[in-house]
Amino acid sequence: MRHSLCILAILVSAGAMAQTPRDFLTRFEKEAAAPAVAERGGRFFDATHGNDWSCSTCHTTRPTQPGRHAKTDKTIAPLAPAANAERFTSPAKVDKWFRRNCNDVVGRECSAQEKADLLAWLLTLK
Repeated sequence: MRHSLCILAILVSAGAMAQTPRDFLTRFEKEAAAPAVAERGGRFFDATHGNDWSCSTCHTTRPTQPGRHAKTDKTIAPLAPAANAERFTSPAKVDKWFRRNCNDVVGRECSAQEKADLLAWLLTLK
């Protein structure tokens, strides 16, 4: 029993550790069972998907720069990992913000392929 609790504690603490954007890209590609396509991610970022907003509405057409929330006017730190080392490092934050932002922009949760493509594109930005 004690051995099982130690293993569980190690797994829980490892899951809470920071990850890298590449770790998330690998995760989304595995979930999608297909490789990411960065160009498709760039198109996804700029598209309105039949709604009023695109990702670039708040994150700007240059996600290496700060953005502003379209409703609250709150400053948003750069989305591209090259410009913001904290982006795509926390599983809880990545899942929360993809869920929230995809619902705002696409009107549903994004697929694993869409997440992979978007992140692959963001990783190309310097």
